[in-house]
Amino acid sequence: MICEQDMLVDKVCELYEQISRLESLKPCKNVDMLFTQLVLTCLPPSPIDVTKLSPRVQHIRSKLIRVCGEAEGLLESHYSSILASYHYPLRHLHLFPYYSNYLKLSLLEFTILSQHCPHVPSKIAFLGSGPLPLSSIVLASNHLPTTVFHNYDIDPLANSKAARLVSSHADLSKRMVFRTSDVLKVSQELKEYEVVFLAALVGMGKEEKTRIIDHLAKYMAPDALLLVRSAHGARAFLYPVVDPCDLAGFEVLSVFHPTDDVVNSILVARKCSLPTQDLAPVMLFSNGDMIEEGLLHANEEED
Repeated sequence: MICEQDMLVDKVCELYEQISRLESLKPCKNVDMLFTQLVLTCLPPSPIDVTKLSPRVQHIRSKLIRVCGEAEGLLESHYSSILASYHYPLRHLHLFPYYSNYLKLSLLEFTILSQHCPHVPSKIAFLGSGPLPLSSIVLASNHLPTTVFHNYDIDPLANSKAARLVSSHADLSKRMVFRTSDVLKVSQELKEYEVVFLAALVGMGKEEKTRIIDHLAKYMAPDALLLVRSAHGARAFLYPVVDPCDLAGFEVLSVFHPTDDVVNSILVARKCSLPTQDLAPVMLFSNGDMIEEGLLHANEEED
């Protein structure tokens, strides 16, 4: 009898085969349909551990993450161009099909960040902002109205498209800076930031992601916060996984695994200024539940 996990893996592999036969990953009816099916397949909470899958499936997962990253970049670029055609682009963000997900993700990240940041950060770095920097825009507009955002991307075209979106906004055009650079070449500048966001698709392979995190640990200011986007369960077919143990040089403060339509997990860590043996236990969250030192505490709702 085929178990649920096997059915999930078979479906993901089948969708990968269909996606790999596409002539282009640019947004169109067929591309949108296949990636929607893929996301809906991977979205339900699953106990699957992708590290224990067969080498063949591991290889497919690795290729699938890169394909998803390419498709996501093309989708964002497409909608960035559409939005830029309006006189006031930021009034039309709802046209992007996943805008509501960014609203939820940004609220989650701000809420978790607020638990560990004693004051409103004056300057934040977002690494891997892309041509449609919705995270920075939503955070700057809705949650951090005085914070300056420095957005880094390796692609100069992505940065020019992103800058065009905020150029007509009197406030955000002053608080959103776009810099073209490879993350591994951003070094001394990192000491300026109280908070650094690492986008999910910056470093798609485990080795590449680890190298980036080690670089951040070397150059970020002591006690600065790092917010890393990861994936959990079947969602790890869509995005790379970052485990708490990967964050060498950081004190992991909390991990959040959403179980709704927010795809990315969120890890918050503080750049170490203490020996690792003195660090406090990590807090793990999953949709309101908290695990601390192995004990589960369900948050009680007040009447």
